[in-house]
Amino acid sequence: MTDAEIEITAELVRDLVRDQHPDLADRPVRLGARGWDNQLWRLGDDLAVRLPWATGSADALLRKEHSWLPTLAPRLPLPIPVPQRLGEPSERFPRPWLITTWVPGTPADLAPVTRASDAATSLATFLTALHQPAPSSAPAGRGRGGPLPDHAEGFAKALTSATERGLINDPDAVRAVWHDAVTAPHWTGRALWLHADLHPANVLTADGTVCGVIDFGDLCAGDPAYDLAAVWLLLPDDTTDQFHAAYQPTPDTATMRRARGWAMARALGGILIGDDGVHSRPGGKPTWGPPAHAALQRLIATIR
Repeated sequence: MTDAEIEITAELVRDLVRDQHPDLADRPVRLGARGWDNQLWRLGDDLAVRLPWATGSADALLRKEHSWLPTLAPRLPLPIPVPQRLGEPSERFPRPWLITTWVPGTPADLAPVTRASDAATSLATFLTALHQPAPSSAPAGRGRGGPLPDHAEGFAKALTSATERGLINDPDAVRAVWHDAVTAPHWTGRALWLHADLHPANVLTADGTVCGVIDFGDLCAGDPAYDLAAVWLLLPDDTTDQFHAAYQPTPDTATMRRARGWAMARALGGILIGDDGVHSRPGGKPTWGPPAHAALQRLIATIR
């Protein structure tokens, strides 16, 4: 089922809440955002309803959050959307849905970090708390947090596409960052909990600094380098050293090399999605382009 097959409206959300969670039925409902997998509707001032709409995988991602986030949330130093209720498929809406806490703030692709020092410390402290050994029953990562060389083909295709569109000025420099990353030693430590989707649209800001993290649908266990890519994706120039000083244990050189590779791959993806948005192509998001271009330039500067 896709968004073309069922229209999600405030009336539908009210009906779903009234049917399955009537004690919350008197709360006002209004649209919060339309994301990649889910729509987000405000439910009063402190709750939100997330409903899958555009991808078939969204159902499983919501159930994953419902299962794991209540256990992880208490140890995290930044607000996250903590699941409160699970909505089951019904005749009104044949997919699961979730009621979570509402996290105030503005996505960083709309309001970038400006208080770099504070944001670097906040992000490092958050990832230190999250990156703890995961149990053997932790979910797999759909390729995220695994061996970086496994993604060489996708990286090459993305770079070719971005270059052909005239979006990359120095593809050789991009390849150099990638080559350095894929030749770094692999992660041999225990699999750690990862957010696995820390791009600017999933990190919230207020007053110039990080104030929350959302969308844990890709939560999984693996190599922390995948999340550490956020240093280049989210933070302004000259903040890497401060981030490393606050993140514990301090990442080794190999981990940061892999993180740069993941960051470059994510930056290319953001550049392409941003360009699709500028040209009104399906799935495009124009606000993703500027932070992705900035990240690419920061990454190229690390090897020059």
